[in-house]
Amino acid sequence: MSITDEMKSRLNDAFSPKQLEVVDDSASHAGHSGNPGGDGETHFNVMIRSPLFEGMSRVARHRAVHKALGDIVPRIHALALDLDV
Repeated sequence: MSITDEMKSRLNDAFSPKQLEVVDDSASHAGHSGNPGGDGETHFNVMIRSPLFEGMSRVARHRAVHKALGDIVPRIHALALDLDV
């Protein structure tokens, strides 16, 4: 299973989002630090809209996503998050 698919599965399970987008943006960073030009899956943009974020601070939302992704986080180089209700 690809990292993208793993991320989608874990985030769906954790947040039951109304909207979820996981975009592998690795090609835009080819040759940069953390992406020496392999097969990608190093840089991601994630957008989640979930009622579970209601009342959570920005930091708490980010921590919750990192917790849900677990061992995936150390395997990637960059993770941009757009999290809202």
